[in-house]
Amino acid sequence: MIEHSSFLDIAILITLGILATSFLLTSVRIIKGPTVADRIVALDMLVSVGIAFIAVIGAKTNYYLYIDIAIALALVGFLSTVAFTRFMLHHGDSSEFINKQDAAKAKADAAKALEGN
Repeated sequence: MIEHSSFLDIAILITLGILATSFLLTSVRIIKGPTVADRIVALDMLVSVGIAFIAVIGAKTNYYLYIDIAIALALVGFLSTVAFTRFMLHHGDSSEFINKQDAAKAKADAAKALEGN
């Protein structure tokens, strides 16, 4: 006998394929960068893709405790992203977060101030 797949089974397979592609592209962004800000956003996106994977697997297996796990991961992911961003702004190299023209202007102003004294 031929077993017919339901619409939900087909949608879950398509969703898993899209999420796998998203996972790979986000991993490339984490590796390539080029800035720390790009990596922070990519890590946040990776957490979101992980949450989506957990939710889809929960729907596929009809074991809805996975949804609670996904909610907990969302909270932890949000807090870790905020903490990492604050750490980079206060302790890391913040030159990547500053517009290069503003940095050049600030450097020129500092040089003028030194020449005046």
